[in-house]
Amino acid sequence: MDFLFVIILGGLWGSFANVCIYRLPQEKGVVSGRSYCPKCKKQITWKDNIPILSYLLLSGKCRKCKQSISSQYPMVEILSILFFIIIYFLYGITLTTILLMTLSLSFIIIFFIDLKYFIIPNEITFSMMALGFIKSFDPNLNSIFPNYINSLIGGLFGYSIIWSIIFFYKQLRKKEGMGLGDAKLLSVIGFWFGWMAIPFVIFISSIIALFSVIP
Repeated sequence: MDFLFVIILGGLWGSFANVCIYRLPQEKGVVSGRSYCPKCKKQITWKDNIPILSYLLLSGKCRKCKQSISSQYPMVEILSILFFIIIYFLYGITLTTILLMTLSLSFIIIFFIDLKYFIIPNEITFSMMALGFIKSFDPNLNSIFPNYINSLIGGLFGYSIIWSIIFFYKQLRKKEGMGLGDAKLLSVIGFWFGWMAIPFVIFISSIIALFSVIP
C-alpha cells in the first residue's frame, strides 16, 4: 500500500512540476489557475489530466484540438515517480524522505527549464537554499545532512566558486561565460550537503558535460 501511495504521489507531484516548468519562465502563478492546452488554450478536464495514464489514453494528443502533447509531460512524471520510489526504498517514511523528494522535484523542474530556456528560476533556488539551511538545525538529520555551520560554509563556498569563474572568465574573454543561476544552484547543493560535496559535484558535472559536448 505504501509503495502504491508513493507512485501516486510521485505522479501527482510530477504533474505539478510540469505546471512549474511551463509557467515559471512566463512569470505566471503555479498555484492558482486551471491547466490548459498550450496549443488551443482550452481548459483540461480532470480526466484528461491524470499523470501518464491520460497521455496514453489520448495517444499523446489534446482531446479538443488534436495537436500533439509534448512527450516532456509523461517524461517528467515518470522521472518524479522513479526518484520518489528510490528515495522511499532508501529512507522509508521519514523526514529525510520528504526533504529529498522535495529536492529531487526541484532539480527536475530546474533541469527542464534550463534545458529549454537557459535560465534557472530564483523561485526554486532561493527556496531550496533556505530549506537546505533550515533543515541543518535539526540534529536528527545530521547523519545524512551537514550541521548548520557546514551547511552555511557549503552554501557560500558553492556560490563563490562559480562566481569567481564567471568573474575571471569575463575579465579574460570580455564576455559572459556562465550565468549566476549556476552559482545559485551550486549554492543550493552546498546548503544541502555541505562544502565537501562541492568538489565532487563539479568533477562529475564536468565529466558529464565533456561527454555531452564531444559528439
